[in-house]
Parts: sequence; structure tokens; C-alpha cells
Amino acid sequence: MLNDRQLRLLLDNLTSAVLVLDENLSICYLNSAAEDLVAASSARAVGQPLADVVRESLSADQALRSALATGQKYTMRRALWILHNLEECTVDYSVTPLSELGLLLLEVQSMDRLLRIAREDALLSAQETTRNLVRGMAHEVKNPLGGIRGAAQLLQRELKDLEMGVYPDEGLAEYTQIIIEEADRLRNLVDRMLGPRKPLALRPVNVHAITERVAQLIEAECDGALQIQRDYDPSIPDIPADSEQLIQAVLNIARNAMQAIDESIGLAEGSISVRTRVQRQFTIGRRQCPLVCRIDIVDNGPGIPEDIRERIFYPMISGRAEGSGLGLSISQHIINQHRGLIKCESRPGQTEFQIYLPLLTD
Repeated sequence: MLNDRQLRLLLDNLTSAVLVLDENLSICYLNSAAEDLVAASSARAVGQPLADVVRESLSADQALRSALATGQKYTMRRALWILHNLEECTVDYSVTPLSELGLLLLEVQSMDRLLRIAREDALLSAQETTRNLVRGMAHEVKNPLGGIRGAAQLLQRELKDLEMGVYPDEGLAEYTQIIIEEADRLRNLVDRMLGPRKPLALRPVNVHAITERVAQLIEAECDGALQIQRDYDPSIPDIPADSEQLIQAVLNIARNAMQAIDESIGLAEGSISVRTRVQRQFTIGRRQCPLVCRIDIVDNGPGIPEDIRERIFYPMISGRAEGSGLGLSISQHIINQHRGLIKCESRPGQTEFQIYLPLLTD
């Protein structure tokens, strides 16, 4: 037979969170996993009503009381818990009444990490599909563009009086030149949609050399009118990266923030914060990374319009009337080439982009 100490040790080594509630829905016990989940120690939580530690809904409380009265087990999926510190988490939990003891046993599994992995996996898959679509479209567009440009050049030469060296009709020459220039413009647009095509030149890079270069470029573009705040972790080791392309990726995000601020509240009232941190055991797609470098770019602009938030990394999607909608698509392509990930959270008054880059490569 196991004694109380052995039973507690066994429960504390479970990865699932376990809580025990009394007939008043106060916490009698929680294991180590539950302490981590609700961000409260046993010393603080035991004896407290469950609603003081985590809140779900009035109907959830009624369901717990009903289970205690009837002895009926039940399971809740994708329940949103609001913790005492106002953080939110999504959980699955099973309720088992222990009628003879007048207790409720809750077995809780956090779903946040699994849901995040699923969202990021779907995002990466959608972005890869979009890139393949763009590549196919570029091939179909660039071939006829080359033919149009070549035909316009031939026509331009035919129109020219080879003996006199002049055009018999200057208007015709102007038309052919317009065809050539517009074909070149469309070709350049397609090239920008494809993003950088040269292979990465990976070497150890100090991430703060990247962020400082971007900050200097933004300060130069806005003539120092915009406040740029730095919050760096000096312990971050060098990351394997292509410095030139990584600068471009971060610059596109920072420049979008600057332009959004300029068009809404004005540069003098705006600010961009650049923050770096190390994060452990982070999953990118389906790959577990022991260490990642996180670059946060936060601005106090108007926020991204809600109707395009889920599509901002797709080509030709922009929240600005003058925007090309290519900057974020190119940034995402570059970060994906570095086996990293970009995430975005936005609301009016604050937009935050998070760039995750593996510190160790396979």
C-alpha cells in the first residue's frame, strides 16, 4: 500500500493537472502541474474558492455543483479559464465526483500549446501554398512579358529611319517606349512578389547588430521624429543568419509600423519598441527548438484592420491605401528560409510582431 507521501509524490509527477474540490467548490488539493497551470502555489490556493483562483462561467459552476449532487461524470472541451492574474488559458478537463467523500476530482489538460502548434502549422502550410501559387503565376506572367517587351523593341527599331537615325512619327516611338517600361515594371513587381531568390549566406550574426541597423535606417527615414525604444537581452548568443536578408525582413516590419503611425497619429506622438529575448523549448511548425531568439517589434499605431489580420502575410494585402502589400510577405519568406516564424497580435493602439529564430541549427 502507498502512504500519503508516496501518493502525493506520484500525483506531483503527473503531467496532467489534478485539482480536488470540496462541496463548497473550494480547493482541497492541487498537484505540481496544477500549480503551474493556475500560476498559484498550494499554500496560496488550498482553502480558496475555485472562482478566486480560476474563473470560467456561472454555468460551469452550476455544472460542478450538479455533478457533486448527482454523481455524474462529465468532460469539457476547449474551456476558457481566466486565472487570478487575468491571464487566459484554454483547457480540456474531466470532472469525477467522489460522492462518498463529498469531493470533486478535476483532471485538467492545457490545450494552449497544442492549439498554438496547430495554428502555426496551418499558417506555415497556407504560406507555402501561397508561395507556390505565386511562383506558378510568376512563371506564367514573365514569359509573355518577355515576348511583349521583345516585340516592342523590334517594333521600335523598325519604326526608326535607319538612314536618317530619326523616327518618322515621334508619337509611335513614345508608345513603344511605354510598352517596354510597363513590361519592365510588371516584371519587377513579380520579382518582388517572389522575394529574394539567392540562397542564404548563413554565418554567426549578433542579433543586436541587426536591430540597431534597422533602428538607424528608420531614424534616418523619419529624420529622428519617431521615438525608438530598445530593450535588449545582452546574453543572446550569435544566431545563424544571412545578415543582409534578415535586416530586410525586420526593416519591412519596422517601416510598416512607421508609415502606419505617420498616417494616423503622427510621428511625434508615435513610438516603436524593439525587444529581444531568449525562449526555451519553443515549437516552430512541428519542430521543437531547444532555444530560439525572439525579436519583438511593438508600435502604438492604429492597429491592423480586423478584416485583414489573418491575411497580412499574403502578397498584395495591405491596410494602407499607398501600400504594395509585399513587405510582410517578403519578411515572412525570409524568416521561413531561416527556419523561423513570424506572429502578429494587433489591437487599436498597439501592434506587436514577434520574430522567432532558432539559435541552434540541425
